[in-house]
Amino acid sequence: MNAPAPFLARFDRVTLSMVIDTGMAAIAFVLALWLRLGDELWNYPDEFIWGGASVFATAAAIAYWITGLARGVWRYAGADDLIQAARAVTLALLLFLPAMFLWQRLEIMPRSALFIVWTVLFALLAGPRLLYRALREGHLDLTAAGPRPEQVQVLIVGANDGAELFIQANRRRRRAPYFVLGLIDAAGRGAGRRIGGVDILGGIEDLPAIMAGLRGKGLKPQRLVVAARGIEGEALQALVDAADRLGLTAVRLPRINDLSGDAADATATAPIAIEDLLGRPQRVLDRAAMDGLIRGRRVLVTGAGGSIGAELVRQIAQRGPARLALIENSEHALYTIDREIAETFAEVERVAILADIREPARLASVFAAEKPDIVFHAAALKHVPILEENPAEGALTNAIGTRNVADAATAAGARAVVMISTDKAVNPTNVLGATKRLAEKLCQALDAAQSPTQFVTVRFGNVLGSSGSVVPLFQRQLAAGGPLTVTHPDVRRYFMTIREACELVLQASVLAIAAKGPSVGAIMVLEMGEPVRIQDLARRMIRLAGKRPEIDVKIVYTGLRPGEKLDEELFHGAEAPRETAIPDIKIAKPALDDLARLRAALDRLEGIARTGDGQATLALLRELVPEYTPR
Repeated sequence: MNAPAPFLARFDRVTLSMVIDTGMAAIAFVLALWLRLGDELWNYPDEFIWGGASVFATAAAIAYWITGLARGVWRYAGADDLIQAARAVTLALLLFLPAMFLWQRLEIMPRSALFIVWTVLFALLAGPRLLYRALREGHLDLTAAGPRPEQVQVLIVGANDGAELFIQANRRRRRAPYFVLGLIDAAGRGAGRRIGGVDILGGIEDLPAIMAGLRGKGLKPQRLVVAARGIEGEALQALVDAADRLGLTAVRLPRINDLSGDAADATATAPIAIEDLLGRPQRVLDRAAMDGLIRGRRVLVTGAGGSIGAELVRQIAQRGPARLALIENSEHALYTIDREIAETFAEVERVAILADIREPARLASVFAAEKPDIVFHAAALKHVPILEENPAEGALTNAIGTRNVADAATAAGARAVVMISTDKAVNPTNVLGATKRLAEKLCQALDAAQSPTQFVTVRFGNVLGSSGSVVPLFQRQLAAGGPLTVTHPDVRRYFMTIREACELVLQASVLAIAAKGPSVGAIMVLEMGEPVRIQDLARRMIRLAGKRPEIDVKIVYTGLRPGEKLDEELFHGAEAPRETAIPDIKIAKPALDDLARLRAALDRLEGIARTGDGQATLALLRELVPEYTPR
């Protein structure tokens, strides 16, 4: 025989809340009369006292049902619930008055008692809710004067909504994982005030003194939780360095709109990403013009499954193209990006095409069928050491493949082709740079030919987190306990995030295509900020992992790889940079080659490269790209 269900299990929580609140209404009516009349109340007829209490309780129950008061969760009771309670009490009185008038004409009802009953019932509804929340969050626990041994002691940087949400979500946990020692106001204001019962101790510049004061009280701050959203780039790096000097680990809160909906998620911190430290202030971009470039047009992306290609596909898909064609020679990469777009932008008509840009007949067939308006050419082989060992393959993909894409786009009547290039094409010392420089020369010459198809080249440096880049390598090495390998102590590179790079590619495309190009054959160069020493990048990543460079994790210098140089460049001597309407995009003055001679040279290169003769390929690359000086 089954055991009887417990009392609380028989009543769902909404019903139980309704029963309690209705009882409170009856109590409030009698209590309000007693507060108004004192002991004289008991001289009134019983039917007035107890009948009136029943009528008022019934009116209140109806008001609770209409306003939905009973559906509120007591452990989260706050300002909204208090407003809801005030509405319910007011509606209860509005229902009670005509009922009592019809029953007793309100002849013996003290008028002032109506105002008293409103106040008393509101207090009886709000009080238990707030008391229950205070008990659940430990506000009334007089024994909880300090942190428990298992709690992580934290300081929160930011006196904002994210900080308040973190504090409240932490308190609602049955065993709160954190003990919040105080708040650091990133704006330098508010010292001496409180948020969520936690003191604002000062500004970021006061952090050393705050730490000394807390440690003097026997507290042991362990973690700095960054809730402020305005701290990026150099400011965030300075904060991380300060935390490191003080023996703190710096972590970040998720943005409020990134939370999954579970309040506990508001306490889910994450390591500060290296992208946050290297990031720059948000660019002012003409997003409306970017939307106008893509919306309603047929767009084709080569290399759609690569790091840059996939992000371009995402940003293009959200701008409403008429049709989006994805070309990729890796089946897995193509499947991955195709599924992502199908799930995220189901309304976008798209096609996934498995094809190799080294096969001109296949490309011509695809372009003839798709008839793209705009082509983004991101397909390339890009790993410097691998291409040094396989120069013929680099030439066939990066140079000959670009020619094949250009010819197919022109034959299909495309309005524009946007070719993604690299800073390694400037004074190249490796096969990657030399083959991409050849691709740049071809696009410049084709643009100068004034065909119906416009050719735009966009050049930028390293992209954080792209496949084969140094950041994923360092992450894998950190996960294995180190060491981190750096080729040379002084090697430096330009960096930007994938999202930022692709946004600027679209913005550069707008500048070039909308007005038929700022100048014939120009190369659009993205502003990359200051170059970063790779050893500094390694040290930052070690610190962000909560470890100490050279103590917990070693840095090993392995020597420059074949084709690698200490510093990359965005312009070479003959390319005098010019400003554009967008501060983060500059134009490299074109140095145009004769298109017929260039085509003949590419035919020679293809013939040699298809034989697999690496030495002959290198010799011809040196001839075709005079500034190419292999290491």
